[in-house]
Amino acid sequence: MSVNKEELFAKLSDAVLEMEEELAVTLSKEVIENGVDAFEAIDQGLAHGMYRAGKLFEEEEYFVPELLMCSDAMNAGLDVLKPHLKVEEQAEKLKVVIGVVEGDTHDIGKNLVKLMLETSGFELIDLGRDVTPQAFVDKAKEEAAAMIAIGTLMTTTMDGMGEVIKILKSENIRDQFKVIVGGAPISQSFADKIGADGYASNAAQAVKLSKDLLSVG
Repeated sequence: MSVNKEELFAKLSDAVLEMEEELAVTLSKEVIENGVDAFEAIDQGLAHGMYRAGKLFEEEEYFVPELLMCSDAMNAGLDVLKPHLKVEEQAEKLKVVIGVVEGDTHDIGKNLVKLMLETSGFELIDLGRDVTPQAFVDKAKEEAAAMIAIGTLMTTTMDGMGEVIKILKSENIRDQFKVIVGGAPISQSFADKIGADGYASNAAQAVKLSKDLLSVG
């Protein structure tokens, strides 16, 4: 292969971080033209850039306007790469209820995890942003989902994740659903503390974790 994948992914990551929408599109087209795997380009390029932007947001070097412009660059690249994703087929698509916890309206990370999980053969029920803990539980029961995936970008809303697990326990249905959590302020120790089944620091890790927990693939 004539193109250096790692170099291309690094440029994609920088394009997102530097809010270069047109460059993200140009580089994404280069990915396709050179036969580079679209999933890898999203994970190690676009998503990586968004992850770095999230870190700068956390450190208060970037604010919401910058984050949104980074997201625009990422989405512009995604539009090019999405049609080229190889979708894995599962005999039976397992359902995953996903959403951003109550009090938080940042859904960039959630949308990325949703895309990666769909590409990996899962059926996603997206509750969107600012979702109450009870709504996660009700929808999981209604859909007979296998897993609940909860995200947040804010420290002030983290407790809502634990609340979902408390409700599952109080209704004696905790063992019916796997629960995974993620987002900039979340850590493995926090996931352990609230009794979640797992934590993922990025979208690709969320896919691996989901497959492991649900014994897929």
